[in-house]
Amino acid sequence: MQIEIKNGRVIDPKNGVDRSASLFIADGKVVGLGGTPAGFVADQTIDAAGCVVCPGLIDLGARLNSIEAELAAAVAGGVTTVVVPPDADPPLDEPELADRLVHRGTEIGKARVLPLGALTLGLKGERLAELAGLKKAGCVAFSQANAPVIDTEALLRAMEYAATFDFAVWLQPQDYWLARNGIAHEGEVASRLGLAGIPVAAETIAIATIVQLVRDTGCRVHLTRLSSAAGVALVAQAKAEGLPVSFDIGVHHLLLTENDIGFFNPHARFSPPLRAQNDRQALSAAAASGLAAICSDHTPVGADDKLLPFGEAKPGATGLEVLLPLTLKWAEAAGVDLPQALARITAAPAQVLGLAAGQLAVGAPADVCIFDPEATWQLTPEALKSRGKNSPWLGYPMTGKVKATLVGGRVVFGA
Repeated sequence: MQIEIKNGRVIDPKNGVDRSASLFIADGKVVGLGGTPAGFVADQTIDAAGCVVCPGLIDLGARLNSIEAELAAAVAGGVTTVVVPPDADPPLDEPELADRLVHRGTEIGKARVLPLGALTLGLKGERLAELAGLKKAGCVAFSQANAPVIDTEALLRAMEYAATFDFAVWLQPQDYWLARNGIAHEGEVASRLGLAGIPVAAETIAIATIVQLVRDTGCRVHLTRLSSAAGVALVAQAKAEGLPVSFDIGVHHLLLTENDIGFFNPHARFSPPLRAQNDRQALSAAAASGLAAICSDHTPVGADDKLLPFGEAKPGATGLEVLLPLTLKWAEAAGVDLPQALARITAAPAQVLGLAAGQLAVGAPADVCIFDPEATWQLTPEALKSRGKNSPWLGYPMTGKVKATLVGGRVVFGA
């Protein structure tokens, strides 16, 4: 299939492209930008007038509780690659489970599925999982998701082993003992509402430990869902030191704070929790400077699990279909231009993964998102393809609507 996407504003942040041009696709790859390649005859033409044509979004954190529905949600949101945490049921701690997930994703034929293998068996933080076998089965890195490794020696040994084979380890930095009984950010709002707090120290102590273990082992570590100004400062210092660390920020943490809990709104319960305004500002600055990637932290939660008192409600919110509009909303508020905003959800995640994706260079996979940056729509449960209808943004207008998504040169949504 040969496709020409014409009349669009092509933005490829990695390669510094931002101009009106035609994009040419053949055999699943980008074959030209601007002038028509020799011998190219389009089987399909997509008119992208008034739209932005950019690399498909790469989401560094999306749970697929119902794989068919969530992959449909992904492509509806312009997301062409999803990284899946290992805290499925059962956990992704055996090669057969990872292989089955990748195979099922390929069968569905929507977004690409990149699983994270469990670092330890059952995510129990004790015995190391079969990392080599998981890697062979398609796992791109190894993680505990939200499950802690309480035993620091076990974490050291895991990182030593991973470093030996140049495997990347992804960790959510949160000290178990300081966070175990917490519900919300330890601050004025939690005190007023009578909610048990999770201090910023839960994050910084975990980061300090991980960074020291990186120094000792040389293991490549990606820190997921940072939530605090102090945490950002610690990772920035480690990166300046030349340590192989990177991090991402959940898009909701760029826009919301502890105040958005309101009167115990369960849709605003996240893990890690929404923190103070100065933390949100530091996270925003880190994303704006290119220090961090942005992810959806997509966690579809059933309605019954949110219709509970705040402390009993499951943390998380749907994110795949709002990653683009919320990133655009953040960029407008932060004074970040469109190419740099898109870089945070395309080229930056690709760099974390070490992939040649997230770009529209000739020869790159033809994973493409076409969206109208001015189109508005209202976020309602009915508007979502995900089975998770939970979001603190329900009822709010969104700006930025995906018109078409291509994966490997195939139209998988719209057009």
